[in-house]
Amino acid sequence: MVTSKAALVAGLTLAGQAAAALQPIVMKGTKFFYENGTQFYIKGIAYQQDTTGAGGETTTGTFKDPLADADACKRDVPIMKAAGTNAIRTYAIDPTKDHSACMKLLDDAGIYVISDLSEPAKSINRDDPRWDVTLFKRYTSVIDELSKYDNVIGFFAGNEVSNNATNTKASAYVKAAVRDSKKYIKDNVKRWMGVGYAANDDPNIRAEIAHYFNCGDQDQAIDFWGYNIYEWCGESSIKKSGYQDQIDFFSNYSVPVFFAEYGCNEPGGAEGRIFQETTALYNEKVMTDVFSGGIVYMYFQEENDYGLVKVSGNDAKTLKNYDKLKTAVLGAKPETVDMDSYTPDNEPAECPDVTKNWQVTGKALPPTPDESLCECMFNSLTCVPDKNLKAEEYGDIFGTVCGNDKDACAGILGDPSTGVYGAYAMCNAKQQLGYVMDQYYKNQKYASHACSFNGAASPNGSGKADASCSAALKSADAANAVAATATAGSGNGGTDGGDAAAATSSSFASPVAMKSFFSVADMAVGLYVVVAMGVGAGMVML
Repeated sequence: MVTSKAALVAGLTLAGQAAAALQPIVMKGTKFFYENGTQFYIKGIAYQQDTTGAGGETTTGTFKDPLADADACKRDVPIMKAAGTNAIRTYAIDPTKDHSACMKLLDDAGIYVISDLSEPAKSINRDDPRWDVTLFKRYTSVIDELSKYDNVIGFFAGNEVSNNATNTKASAYVKAAVRDSKKYIKDNVKRWMGVGYAANDDPNIRAEIAHYFNCGDQDQAIDFWGYNIYEWCGESSIKKSGYQDQIDFFSNYSVPVFFAEYGCNEPGGAEGRIFQETTALYNEKVMTDVFSGGIVYMYFQEENDYGLVKVSGNDAKTLKNYDKLKTAVLGAKPETVDMDSYTPDNEPAECPDVTKNWQVTGKALPPTPDESLCECMFNSLTCVPDKNLKAEEYGDIFGTVCGNDKDACAGILGDPSTGVYGAYAMCNAKQQLGYVMDQYYKNQKYASHACSFNGAASPNGSGKADASCSAALKSADAANAVAATATAGSGNGGTDGGDAAAATSSSFASPVAMKSFFSVADMAVGLYVVVAMGVGAGMVML
């Protein structure tokens, strides 16, 4: 039992009436708790206008930061509070903007935040996965900005990145992001904030991906598992919807599991939703024993027809399905346990084997992005790219070099199926281009023609490793030597073909907008290298 004072604080918090900062949320075993020991269930809504910010495709990389619009928050936060909401999920925020007004409004309403760390132009792309210096800077900048606020529970390092059996290798790069984000929080934030992953419901990789992110060294594993699930549609039941299968599977999971998105809109679109599953999620003991709540997709009514509220200018009109959700959430009475009396006994999963449908080993992850090492490497090069070379031109050069001299590219490649990664796989595209140019130049015994590339590169007479870099560069050279001799090497974006290519999700009515993004420069590295490794014999050096 908690003290009467703690119980009073918990009651005020649950009612959204806290006058001061909300208590931070902590994790123990498979459950979330307020700091005072009262169990916390997520009663959330996905809050991001414009689906390009929530995982939809965009050619510009632009998005609308929902936590930087104070007027919108003043309009929307009371509506969410009235529906019993205690958490929101945002898919992309701009860490350079001021979020204090919205975060204060949310705090006063008793609402916590879970935010994705990526944004449209800076995220791990399932078809050309990378975990590099640029992405690491993006992730840490979001952590720096949101860690100021006690009502932030944590972050998603990825959303549906590996979404079927053809792109499972991308999960290695997301798990590396989990590892490095967790360490950054541990080193720089004075309280617990979790890092998790949000997965879709693909039957061919459902078990493997959940086990992979939970297995092995727990400093590298997820703190919580978000499940984007749209199985319960209209009138249904725990058994008929398939929820019983999820209960059975996650009953032995060792960290909190919650629905990172839910709310099937079939039949009848958004206004046909009756949210029977919400009642089951919070009131059925078989559900509360396993799941820590969920986040309904989504607040804004848009073309995908999943909205609870129709917004027009400064006006917001709640829809019929908002009323259904409100009734279900306010009527929820989940069974709780006190943190002190709760003893977790679930163990982390075993890492899945590499198979046709799962092309990732649990033995090793891509390297941690190290900007200083990349700079040391680049400054030591004897052949460097022309300073005016455009990123759009990188691809042809990568293809030419890697197609003719596989060893020259070993230091920038990675193979998740074997766990072998080049030391410079985490550097930016320009640094990687310089590395492969320099390696080719050296392998050609510094022949004058070998550092030309039709004027795209030139010898660098001043290239010299700084004395402080020597140990790091030697260590990188050793890793790259292993990568060069490893069998079955592939590009960052290598995927498994064959029957796996036909794998599709059987989850119901999932919003098609939830996808990953990539930048032009990243694509220039990965996809050209993959192609080049297969057709290099037909390429000619310039």
